[in-house]
Amino acid sequence: MLQFDYVIVGGGSAGCVLAARLSEDPSVTVALLEAGPPDKSVLVHCPAGLAALAMTGSANWGFETVPQPGLNGRRGYQPRGKVLGGSSSVNAMIYIRGDASDYDHWAAQGNPGWAWRDVLPWFKRAEHNERGASAHHGTGGPLNVMDLRSPNALVQPFLEAGRAAGWPANPDFNGPRLEGVGPYQVTHRNGERCSAAKAYLTPARARPNLQVFTGLQATKVLIEQRRAVGVEALRGQERIVLHARCEVLLSAGALQSPQLLLLSGVGGAVQLQQHGIAVQHALPGVGRHLHDHPDVVQVVDAPGLTQSFGLSLAGLAQLARGALQWRRSRSGPLTTNFAEAGAFVRSDPRAPVPDLQLHFVVGKLVDHGRQATIGHGYSCHVCLLQPQSRGSVSLRDANPLSPPAIDPNFLGDAAGEDARRLVRGFKLMRALLQQPPLARLGGVERAVSARATSDEQIEQYVRNHADSIYHPVGSCRMGPGPDDVVDAQLRVRGLQALRVVDASVMPRIVSGNTNAPVIMIAERAAAMIKAARQGRDEVAAASLAPEEEAGVPV
Repeated sequence: MLQFDYVIVGGGSAGCVLAARLSEDPSVTVALLEAGPPDKSVLVHCPAGLAALAMTGSANWGFETVPQPGLNGRRGYQPRGKVLGGSSSVNAMIYIRGDASDYDHWAAQGNPGWAWRDVLPWFKRAEHNERGASAHHGTGGPLNVMDLRSPNALVQPFLEAGRAAGWPANPDFNGPRLEGVGPYQVTHRNGERCSAAKAYLTPARARPNLQVFTGLQATKVLIEQRRAVGVEALRGQERIVLHARCEVLLSAGALQSPQLLLLSGVGGAVQLQQHGIAVQHALPGVGRHLHDHPDVVQVVDAPGLTQSFGLSLAGLAQLARGALQWRRSRSGPLTTNFAEAGAFVRSDPRAPVPDLQLHFVVGKLVDHGRQATIGHGYSCHVCLLQPQSRGSVSLRDANPLSPPAIDPNFLGDAAGEDARRLVRGFKLMRALLQQPPLARLGGVERAVSARATSDEQIEQYVRNHADSIYHPVGSCRMGPGPDDVVDAQLRVRGLQALRVVDASVMPRIVSGNTNAPVIMIAERAAAMIKAARQGRDEVAAASLAPEEEAGVPV
């Protein structure tokens, strides 16, 4: 049995932040468990390597949903990072916080300390934005945020098309307003991916009080007298127990943190009993309220557009030149994140804030990038930012190595509003892609979507092709109600020494990509945990400006 003060389950974005921040105190010992391998692959560090990661399925749990009635019975794809850095090591590296109203809604739902004014300092603390410090941005933080080094030539026509469609230009989606069309900033450093592992964990690895375990999958939280005392894990057939003197911290993500709670006997009693799992603590909200951004893609074929990524003789030559350039100077086309620009717009002018997000991809994206496509072109996603549908994560069986049963219930709201808004979003996206700055490039919309012209046809196209854009949240929801799993300090209700720190605690999904918000959540959680150890008020500690937080270096 191994003994530590803190045992962190999951070496993804939140887990890397917690491990680095908690181990800043040399008087505590920290263990970080990651089921996947170390983040050594060049495909992780080269930004364009995400395409090869998608096609090979490496560093990825590769889950599927249960059949989705709202998607005409299809199973959705649920990729999750299985490597140090988690999904931040395999994602498209877009840095987005969401709208200020997202966090004010969290606070209004009974979560003190989570309003926009409370969380902004922690976003800034995490960030080193190469544009410089401002009222909205920080410098000196671990997470490097920058403009793309070598933007693709297709980005400018997309931005011009957005303005031609009547959308305002927005050079900074993390600035004063979210709405508009503009380039995305990315979590890169010196032409390489800046994952949470590289930003937080790598600089901390030499600390003698931090031990990182890879290839070790947690199977159960050990609970004695309503207190978490450790974690049971497997490496191959070897069973390993890690004892936690202070706290166990679950950071396995919105799909696997609830699964691990259920496997540990924490959750709805009926479900646990169905699988022969002894009830340690009845908590019916575990696994409920799962939701995600449903997304649909339009693909445009443009054979002569060789500046886009694609399979052709010209494309292969470009790839070879780009590989040499990236190796020499960490610049060139392989510094792309593919989704280089986008927009935040309203499906209805009466909507109070943008409820749609676009991602413009400088290549033809088919089947989540798992299929190689011949020729050149470009793609655009539109996703629904505030879906009404809610689903669940549950157990398939009592085997801890089985994947969870994932049901996002896409487009499943009773009123059908999610589908209607996504149809409006598809029409807005199509109108943008038909604007002269892009139309003059000579691209043609693929027939599978071009045939959909009426609202009814577009809705069927959406139901036949929509899927996740990889932002699951809410399955261990934070709040004061009987169906909530953690309180505002992220402590599991009714148990001691157990917290959940990841996207699963979000009461409602944010209006944008979820990686930056997860890092913010973990920064605040680390301050709360340090305050608890020192006998100070956790909410007060995490509500201070970070530079005022005693014992937390800036």
